[in-house]
Amino acid sequence: MNWLISPRKLKKLGVLGMNLRNIGYVAGHNDRSLFPLVDDKLKTKELALAAGLTVPNLVGVIRYQHEIRHIDHLLHTKAAFCIKPSKGSGGKGILVIHDHDDQQYFKPNNQALSLTDIKRHTSNILAGLFSLGGQPDKAIIEDLIHFDDHFINYSFEGVPDIRIIVFKGFPVMAMMRLSTADSDGKANLHQGAVGVGIDITRGVASHAVQFDRPIEHHPDTGMPLADIRIPEWRKLLLMAAHCYEMSGLGYLGVDIVLDARKGPMLLELNARPGLAIQIANGQGLMERLRMIEDLDGSPMHSDERVAYVEQYFN
Repeated sequence: MNWLISPRKLKKLGVLGMNLRNIGYVAGHNDRSLFPLVDDKLKTKELALAAGLTVPNLVGVIRYQHEIRHIDHLLHTKAAFCIKPSKGSGGKGILVIHDHDDQQYFKPNNQALSLTDIKRHTSNILAGLFSLGGQPDKAIIEDLIHFDDHFINYSFEGVPDIRIIVFKGFPVMAMMRLSTADSDGKANLHQGAVGVGIDITRGVASHAVQFDRPIEHHPDTGMPLADIRIPEWRKLLLMAAHCYEMSGLGYLGVDIVLDARKGPMLLELNARPGLAIQIANGQGLMERLRMIEDLDGSPMHSDERVAYVEQYFN
């Protein structure tokens, strides 16, 4: 699909635009009172645990500046960990440490940080440097995710994740995001991560882009992107579908990671998922959204909604 064409032609091709997304789907299907449940990663984690979903293990939470003085007591217990803002977005403010000796803390690229660096970064999180709207925040410390061996060499200094768009409880489109040197190890497409469109019915790669341009191999590792196969794909679809009941949101993005030890884990939810997933898949969302809207509205269990997707979204 050529994305450098007129809005009229994009509409004809079934591409969901920003205005319709904001008004017709985000505002039309998401009660704003529910936004805090997904805008705050700590609240999302609590919600997911109550629903019986697997999430990254929580090491601790830093809520106040004076607590930073004792952060080393938390970090000492873990060989590898991640510090992230509770209200951050787009991967901003996430600090990954894969090893340390209590004197130096090593990022995935082996850059060494001191404890003072760690404290300064945590202080910046609390001050709202990385949060939505610059509001005061909390720092979440989690166990480091050990990504599945299926994706070794498919990501550069970062954990690949899967974004699934869910509408009225139906998973409608999916992509895998692979970090690169350009994206500084973050799974953010706007910063240069690779977006791999995933066949929603089979969990296999169908298309891939970087900076909105089609590519066939990972730019840093050279791995062929068409070979990507996501194991236990139906489990991911069921987890995504279940997030509809869990969150109460009718239109949302569900971010999942595959841990080598724990399997699929819910990373976070997004009440305003971006539109780049259409570019990664080389097709628009509108046809599938309209198919869901045309259903008679009879209540369906998550299993039934996933079965519908598997049958009709070929």
